[in-house]
Parts: sequence; C-alpha cells; structure tokens
Amino acid sequence: MMDGYSERQLRKLVYVGITGARHRLFTPHVAEAEIIGDFAVPFRDVPLERPKKLSSRFSFDLICQNPVLESGKTQERGSFAMQTVIQGYLDKVKIGRKQSHRNLAVFPLLSGYTTVLDYMTLDEALAGGVIEVTEVSQGGTVPELKLVNKSPTMVLILDGEELVGAKQNRIVNMTILIQAKSTTVIPVGCVEQGRWHYRSPRFSSEERIMSPALRAMKAEHVSRSVRDSGTFRSDQGRIWDELSLKADRLAAESPTMAMADLYQKERSSLSDYVKHFRPVEVQVGAVFLINGKVVGLDSFGRPETLAKVFRKLVESYALDAVEWSEPGSDERPSGAEVRRFLEAARAASVESHSSVGLGTDCRMESGRLAGFALVHEEQLLHLSVFARGNGSSRERHGSRMQRFSRRRRTH
Repeated sequence: MMDGYSERQLRKLVYVGITGARHRLFTPHVAEAEIIGDFAVPFRDVPLERPKKLSSRFSFDLICQNPVLESGKTQERGSFAMQTVIQGYLDKVKIGRKQSHRNLAVFPLLSGYTTVLDYMTLDEALAGGVIEVTEVSQGGTVPELKLVNKSPTMVLILDGEELVGAKQNRIVNMTILIQAKSTTVIPVGCVEQGRWHYRSPRFSSEERIMSPALRAMKAEHVSRSVRDSGTFRSDQGRIWDELSLKADRLAAESPTMAMADLYQKERSSLSDYVKHFRPVEVQVGAVFLINGKVVGLDSFGRPETLAKVFRKLVESYALDAVEWSEPGSDERPSGAEVRRFLEAARAASVESHSSVGLGTDCRMESGRLAGFALVHEEQLLHLSVFARGNGSSRERHGSRMQRFSRRRRTH
C-alpha cells in the first residue's frame, strides 16, 4: 500500500500531470486509470486536503472538488470515461415490444440498470413545496432562473421541462441534478414571447415537456454554446421562430405565443395518443418513431423515473406526431431501425463538461444523431438522443411542412 493512503482513498485519486517536482490532482468525475510510477491509480474524487504525500517519491497538491477542465488532454480523458459509462448503460438495454397508435410508435427500453442515487423529480419537488423557482431578481433576465432546494434530497430536472408563471414561461436548457439544501441559477429559454410581466411570484409546473423537434434543435444550440463559451445557452431567437412556425401549422396562434397554447389547442388529440401507451416492467426508457422514422430516445437511471415522467414525455412526442400526420402513409416502424439507432448512439463521440448542478454533462454527436447525458458518480441519470434530419426546422422539412400547413388551414 502507498504511504499515507488507505485502499479506499487510492480508489478516489485523480492524476492529471507533473508540474515540476510535484503532481497536481483534480476531480473531473471520471473513471479511468493512470500509471503513477509502478502503480495503477483509478481516477476519482479526492479529499480536500493539501498537500498529500503519496510515497517517499511522490507528493501531490490537491485542488477543489469541482473545477473547470484545465486542458484538452484532461477533457479528453473525462470524455472517454463518460463515453464508457454511456456505452455500458446501452449495453444493458434490451428492446421491448412495440406500442403504437396512429403515426406514433414507442419501443420500450428494458434494463436491470438502477442508480442508487436518491432524488425527486421536478414535479414532485414543486408539488411538495420543497423547491422554489423564481426570477433571478425582481427585474428578471430571460436566460436564467433561480432555484432554491430546501429539501435534504437532490432534485432531478429534465431538459425541456416547462416552468410556468412569473414574468414568462420558460423551458430548462439541460438536465440538471440539483444538490440538496442549495441555491442554483439554472439556464433556461423563453417559450412565451409576448409576455414580460408577473403573473405569479414563483414558477409552477403544468407537467409539460417541449416537443422533441424543438428539443433537438435546442440541444444542438446548447452544445455549441458550451463548447464555445462554457455556458449552456440556447438560441432564443430560433426558439421563438420555431414556436411561431409550429403555432402557424397547428393553427394555434395566441396573444403571447405561448408553447402552452399549442398543447391546449391539441388537448383532445394528445389525450387520445397518451391513453394507448403505458410503461412496462423494468422499462427505463423508450425510442420514439413518427411516420415510421426514429425521432429520438429518452432513457433514465431507473424505471421509477421513467414511470413518473412517462405521460408527459409521450405527450411531447405526440404533439409532433399530430403536426406531422400524413394520412395514407404506409411507413411502418421497424425494430431493426431502432437497433441501428441505438448502435449509432453507442458509437457517438462524447464531450464532457462540468454540469450546472451535480455531475457531468455529456454532449453526444455523430453524423446521424445529437444528444446529451447526465452522469453523476459514474451513474447515468438521463440519456436523450435525437435523430438528425427529423424536426421542424424550415431547412430540413420545408416542403413537407408547407404541404401540411396548407392542409391544416383548409380544414
């Protein structure tokens, strides 16, 4: 055993590199191994003590627990480790029996994977009154909100979840694990362009998630933002533009151009879709197809989380299914297509960044797909991946959507 370290502490070491005669450590939440002298030391969190003597030959400076990645080489190590976590998660997944209604199909993802982390969902925390979400100040600012967690339990907030009230409705830009007993400023986007005045002092939930086409677009914006500036910002102008186009196609224009009004306009159709789908035993996620084509997947660290958000997740995909409905289409959903999509997700490149809350935000990309995952303590909490070439953007779907828009207006 190395001098001054127990076996447990050795498993928590993180090696970065040599600086002069000393070594430096920090904690990017990774799980690789590095050779130090004759020893293979796993990477992990380190205690906040400094300096720490490893042996008569090595001495280390220990730095803070959640630093910004300091170099491209270090970030590559963290990204490789996160890719390993994601691949390990997907390796355990099996595809369940298809459920379908009209042009929407859902293939359950089944797994024995279960995170041991204890957390509440956003809706549970808001309903229980243990968190408060407000504008960051009385005047407010569009891209940020303040969240106070008064509970001794962590709170998991999902990418695209809507917060309603205060000066304007917002959606969350990324999946975030909020630390217990903490205050966090979270990155958001506005989904109610025509309002900037208070309706309530705090935000609440109406149990909605942004539709996958818009989430896919936003995810690519956020990935570029964190890569370029280290911030998880969305392109607010594009969100408003796409919501306006969606409202036009669904004939759901409203005075404030609220995303909520799209769901309200299609309430009857969405309810009809939702009642045809249900989670099954050991289901942790699902791959969703519209008109026979994979749109995306959402998967979680345990079945209980999927069960809690299943209805609003299906409803979000159903909103795009209603919009993209093509009567007479003979495209049939294929299990082989789902398998190919999962293989592409497993092979996607990964960039890891310290999350706004706890854990590591992992940005995934390939020619076929884009997405993200949240990993904390080497456990995956949420994986979301979208097929490129599906969505509502004018560039990708102009001709089809123009035909659909004309058809909606004539009915």
